[in-house]
Amino acid sequence: MRKITVSKGKIAFSDEVIGFIEKIVTPFGNSAKVDCPKEFIGKKAYLIICKR
Repeated sequence: MRKITVSKGKIAFSDEVIGFIEKIVTPFGNSAKVDCPKEFIGKKAYLIICKR
């Protein structure tokens, strides 16, 4: 079972994490997107929205 824990500004995942990517969200038509490397195609991704 997957578990995500957020406590006092810290986050913990129970899934195996193979990397983190920090990117800027860019406009895409009437929506938005975040690009990532091709090596992650088919992998599960977590997108965490933070204040700037």
